Amino acid sequence: MLAFAIFVVTLVFVVWQPRGLGIGWSALAGAAVALATGVVGWHDVGTVWALVWDATFTFVALIVISLILDEAGFFAWAALHVARWGGGDGRRLFPLIVLLGAAVAAVFANDGAALLLTPIVLAIVLRLNVAPATAMAFTVACGFIADTASLPLVVSNLVNIVSAQFFAVPFDRYAAVMVPVNLVSVGATLLVLWVWFRRDIDVRYSLQALQAPDTAIRDAAVFRAAFPLLGALLLAYFATGPLGVPIAAVTGAAALLLVGIAGRWTRGGRGARIAVARVLRGAPWQIVLFSLGMYLVVYGLGHAWLTQAASAALRWLAAQGTFVATVGTGFAVAALASVMNNMPATLVGALAIDAAQLPAPTRELMLYANVVGNDLGPKFTPIGSLATLLWLHVLAGKGQRIGWGAYMKVGMALTPPVLLAALLALWVWLPLLR
Repeated sequence: MLAFAIFVVTLVFVVWQPRGLGIGWSALAGAAVALATGVVGWHDVGTVWALVWDATFTFVALIVISLILDEAGFFAWAALHVARWGGGDGRRLFPLIVLLGAAVAAVFANDGAALLLTPIVLAIVLRLNVAPATAMAFTVACGFIADTASLPLVVSNLVNIVSAQFFAVPFDRYAAVMVPVNLVSVGATLLVLWVWFRRDIDVRYSLQALQAPDTAIRDAAVFRAAFPLLGALLLAYFATGPLGVPIAAVTGAAALLLVGIAGRWTRGGRGARIAVARVLRGAPWQIVLFSLGMYLVVYGLGHAWLTQAASAALRWLAAQGTFVATVGTGFAVAALASVMNNMPATLVGALAIDAAQLPAPTRELMLYANVVGNDLGPKFTPIGSLATLLWLHVLAGKGQRIGWGAYMKVGMALTPPVLLAALLALWVWLPLLR
């Protein structure tokens, strides 16, 4: 009960953030209490740090890359192109925006898609003078696709990185399994979003209200470097994976290179066009403290009883056959993520799978089902992921407030069919790769 109480209080402070208290400090305080009360020991700190450091610094590096490209106008340029491809028809623009969000989520992680692309899309649709309900439809679509399209690569979601590191899944193996599953997830997301918002997106807009995409580019050198850098980074992931090179080292090198390009001095002696220091200050450094602190708290909860209980549940699911094991695991961890946040839920699921001593084929299915459930499950509630909480905060700052009740109405309706489709795709596809 002590471990559970520490976890609940820590999660409340992480979600509440009283007086702007950073999520990292809240999580670290919870970890300190857990250490002081003996819920976890000092030897557990090293164990947890070994689990989270690569994932955490990879995530920070990806966000730094995203922020610099955003400052250079990369995402605005892409969104303006997509808006023109819509040809003035909201029903044509809607799927294009969803697919753009899926592409951004795959490469820049779900947080990059939710926090950087959403404000840009919102600004564009508001400039088109569409109805508030139409603007909200496009905004919500960006928020949802950011998570439901974050399956394909290890770097597409912090959940993926932690899971791949925990089970030592190579980058290429992960992609071979999850790219097809992600295509199904994106298709299902587009379908349910279309059905839900079909009346709101049936609008016409004037292309004259759109600025030329090239006018959005604020730093030509960074913009020109974007596509070659991203292509080289993707190739480096596949090339260095079998060599055991940490993903954080590869991503960090790309981030440093882009920081160097962005922080250059021009020939005329004028300073760089992107305030690199401000970008680096805006990077999510709190996530380093959050990962260590929250995972220590959850590790203590797992030691107390949760891992044993979850392992027993997984063994029961496994005994019912691979279909029940896959779908049951996915929905179980999705429910857990929706009430305790997907980051701690990922660790709980991984520890439970590791302790359950399952047959190898079933274990692998459950491993990936844990990822699917924790990537998609957070869309049930606003507290399911930090990305969603930050997304809601960003929208509120833009004057677009979405209450928890309104969010959950959409989340409860849209998430189950997408989650089921992705899990079914996993159940069908993974055995074919063996």
